Amino acid sequence: MTQHTTPVRDPRLGRIIAATPAAVAGVVLLLPSGPPDSDRRPRPLADRRTRALARRLATEGSAHGIAAHVVRYRCRGWNGTRADLAQDAAWAADEAVRRYGDVPVCLAGLGMGARAALRTAGHPSVSSVLAVAPWLPEEGDDAGPEPVRQLAGRQVLIVHGTDDERCAPGLSFRLAERAKKSNRDVCRFEVHSDGHALAQHRAEVLALSADFVLGSLLGTGFSRPVTDAFAAPPPLGLRMPLASGFGRSLRR
Repeated sequence: MTQHTTPVRDPRLGRIIAATPAAVAGVVLLLPSGPPDSDRRPRPLADRRTRALARRLATEGSAHGIAAHVVRYRCRGWNGTRADLAQDAAWAADEAVRRYGDVPVCLAGLGMGARAALRTAGHPSVSSVLAVAPWLPEEGDDAGPEPVRQLAGRQVLIVHGTDDERCAPGLSFRLAERAKKSNRDVCRFEVHSDGHALAQHRAEVLALSADFVLGSLLGTGFSRPVTDAFAAPPPLGLRMPLASGFGRSLRR
């Protein structure tokens, strides 16, 4: 009987969003979400939220030399200790350096892609991480708590809705709390009364994300300052626990 094996697929970078900058000053790699376990081929198109963020970053960043790519995974799932999405994110960071040279890289992930971004932050080319509604394992799992040592020296922004029923917001709070002990440049924004898709404050979340990515890659100030937690009530339902020192330490 003839046996058929599943062909090995390689990760790849999707086409650059918008026009290629004349001189690339930084790269943002968009990491879509996925299920905990699946060897199936990823869908041809990234989910809508990932592409919406990619377009926003490309629109605001191309004039400043920012190249944006959506990462195409080998398969859909994280798949336990294989951590396939994190492996593909690391490959994408290597590929960005190969294409563009020694430029800073921001990993921007959503859901399971946010976990991949956080896990891969220790890559030498990565300078910042944006994690939107990250899927994280329960801390009682056999694998233990999600690591945070790789976040040292990186600028990290976590954005999570308080009513997220798919990815527990309490887990991202505890991860940020642990990471904050060794890295002042960690901020976690809570979006009140919003769910996993962050649809209620979509425009504000996109603006916040774009501001962080461009500021962290270009080394410029942020137009939306982040100050000590609960120092003043922020607008538009956004709250800033674990933000202490973030704005001051990241300003240029």
